[in-house]
Amino acid sequence: MILDETSKSFPKYNATGRSLPISFNSPVEEQNPGTYLKECIIELTNYLVDEVPARDLLKLRIRNTENVEAKVVGISLRRLEQLNPDLAWTVIGKVIQSNTRFGLRDRLEVHLEHVSKPGCKGRIGTKGRSLDVMNAIQKSIVTVKALLNCLAFALIIAMARVIGEPKYQTYRDGKGSKKPVEDLLNASGTDLSIGGCFQDLRQFQYHISEYQIIVFDILTVDKVIFGGN
Repeated sequence: MILDETSKSFPKYNATGRSLPISFNSPVEEQNPGTYLKECIIELTNYLVDEVPARDLLKLRIRNTENVEAKVVGISLRRLEQLNPDLAWTVIGKVIQSNTRFGLRDRLEVHLEHVSKPGCKGRIGTKGRSLDVMNAIQKSIVTVKALLNCLAFALIIAMARVIGEPKYQTYRDGKGSKKPVEDLLNASGTDLSIGGCFQDLRQFQYHISEYQIIVFDILTVDKVIFGGN
């Protein structure tokens, strides 16, 4: 049962967040609790994504508001087609059922993050344009001006942009970020001497958990190749 629903929009990022406190009704006497729970999760997922365009990105998180020791259950940012109800149950159901303190009468908070992808209208096409040209046209695309540790430099620039760091433009121009990059590498225990890989992304994501690292394929957001939690 959905007890309430609130939403908040973030126009700058084409994103919205929806929070729904929910509780489960008691299953009928002859109904298997596991089967009932699965039906509830699938029905809830269908409700959440009902009007979401197929091209958009979603992230789902469920928190037990009555048992603070319970794990926060979630599915990382992905396209709608990758967040079908069966997948939601596969991920969420296993974690919930493995939590021995979880009860059907517990009150939960469901949070959905929805990132809208822009349509074609007013969008600058990327076909036939090099990265340098796109970098000049769109300020949101940054070319990392470093020969080594490019991944770490990219993260330092991105974090500076998010927090409004005064040195953001300096970092973007390829200046003054050597020390922050070295600090990030040392603190995360990451070695990029032979290049970066998905394991390095996971290591960085674990260290800077207050941010979410998302890697898209080339110049489009049609394919997410890494989405940190």
